Amino acid sequence: MSPCADARWAASVRLIVPLAWPVFVGQASVLAFGTVDTVLLGRYAALDLAALAVGAAAYITVFIGFMGIVLALAPIVGQLYGARQFAAAGRQAHQAVWIALALSFVGSMLLAFPQPFLTLAQASPEVAAKVRGYLLALALSLPGALLFTVYRGFNIAVSRPKAVMVLQLGGLALKIPLSALFVFGLPALGGPALGVVGCGVATCIAMWAQCVAAWLVVRDDAFYTPFAIGGRGLDAPDLRALATQLRLGVPMGAAIVVEVTGMTFMALFISRLGATAVAGHQIAANLAALLFMMPLAIGNATTTLVAQAIGARAMAAAERIGWHGLALGLMVAAVMAGAVYVGRHAVVDLYTADAAVAAAALSFVAWLAWFHIGDAVQTVAAAVLRAWRVTTVPLVIYALAIWGVGLGGGWWLAFAAPPETPPWLRGAPGFWVAAAGSLIVTALALSVFLAWMLRRASRTRPAAA
Repeated sequence: MSPCADARWAASVRLIVPLAWPVFVGQASVLAFGTVDTVLLGRYAALDLAALAVGAAAYITVFIGFMGIVLALAPIVGQLYGARQFAAAGRQAHQAVWIALALSFVGSMLLAFPQPFLTLAQASPEVAAKVRGYLLALALSLPGALLFTVYRGFNIAVSRPKAVMVLQLGGLALKIPLSALFVFGLPALGGPALGVVGCGVATCIAMWAQCVAAWLVVRDDAFYTPFAIGGRGLDAPDLRALATQLRLGVPMGAAIVVEVTGMTFMALFISRLGATAVAGHQIAANLAALLFMMPLAIGNATTTLVAQAIGARAMAAAERIGWHGLALGLMVAAVMAGAVYVGRHAVVDLYTADAAVAAAALSFVAWLAWFHIGDAVQTVAAAVLRAWRVTTVPLVIYALAIWGVGLGGGWWLAFAAPPETPPWLRGAPGFWVAAAGSLIVTALALSVFLAWMLRRASRTRPAAA
């Protein structure tokens, strides 16, 4: 690396890291909601842990997809902020609230009536009853979660991730004692032990507390005055602005749904192989999600900086920061993946004392290193493309790779592979082998497409740009 290139790399890292670490801490605290529930239910009952795996798969499919649509706000606001068009950025935030409210109604209905998910999982009557109670509580939490997503997307776009992080940490601080209280009950006060349903109730309370706190911050903090989004009512729906956000957000949300269903459908299909297999998968999936928080943070920070550079018409800087963010994501992922592989036995022991569940989890975690490296690269590459408002081609790549290679290949290995197939490829581990392969294919395809798109854009750009 030349001295000039080395200086540019260091400059990009200095820009990315201050934005990335608050996003990492905040998103890790959100993911810790699921980690807390997994650990508590791992010591409460295997049946409730299996219900959490199925219920969480259903909730994540609904919430993450709709969250992706709402987060179309971020690249739009980032470009407007880079162009110093503050009032226009504020108007976009108001339109995102309308989108969040509409999606909340649809999503809450899906969670309140979860029979399609239960049918896919072929859940036993005992597990299904627990899943229904858990998802009903989460249906009530969804509006608060999506409205908070508007706050999150706006603040990250204007380089203010710490404002989000503080509220997310507050939500976790509330969630932990509430989950323990509702899962195990409080006999001294006559409180019943609710198991997995108690996890849903605790999440609902924490999500709405975050949402209310976000509204108070926007109302009272002078930072938001130039954007004209605090201290007054919502702007009326603007069809043009709504269409702009949905045109960008629907492919974003659909791509995220494809990615997430690669994991959630794994849980639903693995549940057909028994409660022990799906409980082990829940541990491995939660660990994968914890690792995912770092590339997600780097991707969010890179999106913000690239979008702001585009808004400021600094196209060369936008391209440079995008590639440097991708390289940083790969480097960090390789280190984290190696550490988890080396310490996998100790990590799984933190989740469960059940020897059968631990053995199942270890058979999945063995593939987590490759899974995470592919996941990290594709996450940052997709984030850079979103900053350029490119979302349709990534959706096609996700569908072909994750549904085709991942779910299709995993299904064949788990349920249709011939007897001579090696044991480590058959059954539930086959889903993780195929999933790791699908993410590596996705990472390569998105990176190649990004390079092609930027090369094509540079050729058509006026020399003065």
